[in-house]
Formats: sequence, C-alpha cells, structure tokens
Amino acid sequence: MKSTHCTDVESFMAGLRKRNPGESEFHDAVHEVAADVLPFIAETPAYQKGCLLERLTEPDRIISFRVSWVDDAGNVRANRAWRVQFCNAIGPYKGGMRFHPSVTQSVLKFLGFEQIFKNSLTGLPMGGAKGGSNFNPKGKSDDEVMRFCQSLMSELNRYIGPDTDVPAGDIGVGAREIGFLFGQYRRLSNTFSGAITGKGVDFGGSVGRKEATGYGAVYFMREMLRTAGDEIDGKSAVVSGSGNVALYCIEKLIALGGKPLTASDSGGYIHDPDGIDTEKLEWLKDLKEVRRGRISEYAEEFGCEFHPGRPWAVKADLAFPCATQNELVEDDARTLIGNGLIALAEGANMPCELGAQHLLREALLYAPGKASNAGGVAVSGLEQSQNSLRINWTLEEVDDRLQRIMGEIHEKCSTYGARDGGRIDYVKGANIGGFVKVANALLQCGVT
Repeated sequence: MKSTHCTDVESFMAGLRKRNPGESEFHDAVHEVAADVLPFIAETPAYQKGCLLERLTEPDRIISFRVSWVDDAGNVRANRAWRVQFCNAIGPYKGGMRFHPSVTQSVLKFLGFEQIFKNSLTGLPMGGAKGGSNFNPKGKSDDEVMRFCQSLMSELNRYIGPDTDVPAGDIGVGAREIGFLFGQYRRLSNTFSGAITGKGVDFGGSVGRKEATGYGAVYFMREMLRTAGDEIDGKSAVVSGSGNVALYCIEKLIALGGKPLTASDSGGYIHDPDGIDTEKLEWLKDLKEVRRGRISEYAEEFGCEFHPGRPWAVKADLAFPCATQNELVEDDARTLIGNGLIALAEGANMPCELGAQHLLREALLYAPGKASNAGGVAVSGLEQSQNSLRINWTLEEVDDRLQRIMGEIHEKCSTYGARDGGRIDYVKGANIGGFVKVANALLQCGVT
C-alpha cells in the first residue's frame, strides 16, 4: 500500500514553506526535527500511514488578538498577542508566554512546535503550545504592566484552563507578570486552579521553578559528561544571558565544581577569568533581579573585561547558550570548536542557528534545547501536580524529581541517538525520543 506521508526531507520542507510563507524561525525548527524523524518513520511500518509529522506541523489552532491598554500618561496603547496550541495528544497544552518586541507568529510557532517534543521527553502528560505578545515590559511601570496583563487575560482566559491549556512564563514574563495574569484569570473564572504555572510560592507556585531550567541544563550536561567518562568538576564554562536560566545555570555549575567565566545581556558580555563565584553571583542576582541593571556594571564592580556582542570567543571547556534563539551562528561554532570546547548544552530555546548546530553536532557533545532546557517545563508540570493534589513539595523533593527527569531524558536520547562506535547523537535522540510518545498517542486516538 502506498505511504500516506512524505519521506523526503526536502520535498516535505518545500510543502511546509509553501503553506507557511515568511516564517523562517518555524521552518528551521521543523527542518531540524524532520531530518531525523522522517527517516525514522520510513523505517518504522507502524508510523507510515498516519501522516504524523504533517499533522504535528499544523497547529490545532492559532488564536490572535488585540490587547488594548492605557499607559501612565493616559494614552491608549494597542499590541498584538497570540496563543499557538499545537498538539494535546498526551496532555493539556503547555508552554510559556513571551513578552518582547521580537515576538511574531513565526517565533511562537517555532517555540510551540519545539514544545511538543520537549514536553514529551519529560514523561509528564503535557501537550505543546506557546504564546506571547510584542509588548515590551522593559521600562514600563508596575501599573502599566498590570493593566496590559489584565487586558490580555480578559481575552486569553476563554482558551486556557488546568485541563485545557496551561501557560507559564518565558522571556519578559517573570514573577510580576505571572502574578498579574493569574490574578486576572482567578477573577474572571471565579476559580483557584493550576491554570498558570510559575506562580509565586505563596499562591500555588512550586519551589525550585525559578531555578529549574538553569539547573536542568547543568544536570543534562553532567549526564553527557558522565556517559563519556568525565565530570563537570574543574571545568571552565562560557554562559550567555543573565536572566533566570543563565543565573541558575551559573549557580549549579559553581555547586558542582565548575568555573563559569561569562554572563551577558543585550549590551554585551563580561569575561571574568577568575571565575564567577558564589559571592559575585549574589551580587549579579541583585543587579539583574532587583536593580534591573546592565551587565557592564559587573565589570566595573569586579575589575574584569566587558565586551560588546556574545561571549563565544572566550576559551572554555563547556558552553551554555542561555539568552535567546539564534544567538550562536556558524562562525561562533567554528570558534568554539577551534578553542577545544568539549560539550555544549542549550539553555535557551534553539539558541544555535542550523548551520552552527550541524557543526557542533559532529564535533562534540551537543545537547539541543528540547532535551537540555526541559527542566523548566518539567517543574511546571510538577507544579500542576502539586496544585491538583493541593500539596507542596520541599525544594529537595522537587530537585530530586528534576534530576530524575533530566536523567530519564538523557536515557531516551541515548537510546534513540546511539551511533556506531558508542557516540550519541543527542539531537537525533531527542527528536525521535520526543516523537515516539506523541506518535503512539495520535495513532491510538484515531484521526483527530
């Protein structure tokens, strides 16, 4: 019987680009998955009749809406917002909300598509989604952010809920924004439920959520190195970013004996050859989380170098891109490889461009974000469980579960990414490992 899906990657991508014109970020995300999953489907008879990847690249729905709000000067402002609900085959839609001027439908489709596989890898019952707005919270007062969040939730509340779609935070959506969003949802729904994760611990949040993505990336790096007969202890590391992911990646590196050398923001990066230690990290947390200052102030405080751009020219053993998508390009990858980099774990969502991915994948231990940055959504899933059970776990309990989940993700990647000679292709392993669970659910539920 003739196959009902396309097994040729280039033909598949040509059709996808035709259906989704101008969405380059989404195209890149799909291409990275299709290159591994389509050959796997071709070799697996059970998956050849379900049109599975074609279905997964079409969102269940995209909700686009205007958000009107009033600034402190009394001016009426308008932004655009989206929620992209991709696939709920294994559980309610789950994925963050991002507030940033760079947010477009293409960016959210790329993030939502990645979320399908990331959530599947955790083993928790969560489907894939993503949302956000081109609103920029930087420089806005608390009252302006509150009015924007309340206006956005007045529309979004129709489409979310603990058993339907559970948003969380992302770039530009931290504790302040989550509090305002959840407060308005509670007000409109007249319920107190786990409809949003990343909440404060005083009103249903989980301890360890803020740290989870950064910690998880380091735990995954530890698993990769251990499998290769190595350890984090004594290794230097180059880290980009200075938000939650980067700060807590640095914190866990220090705890495991690593030596973080860099941190960055949109203005540039600092290079501290003596290493960022616990005392310096606490100062950096205060700078970025409380005072909302610039990373250059760290260089002034501790007498180290500040440079414009990204930190990929700094020589180190390990790398953790933790800032944003497409921050590490081909030339950066060549520089890192030339400097003797041992391993890289993505802390951000798809921070390496496709060309850089191909180089890193062949040259060293390379963990894609859908595996190595899954710690954040894993603890969001644990927050949902705590909300449903009306209990609170301790930080030790949450961290134990996080370490176990990251270990299980590594095991799936190792199983599906095994190569001749004992090498592990973590990209292939993550793509196929994430696909299998969703594909099985789609097939068993019929054509939906």
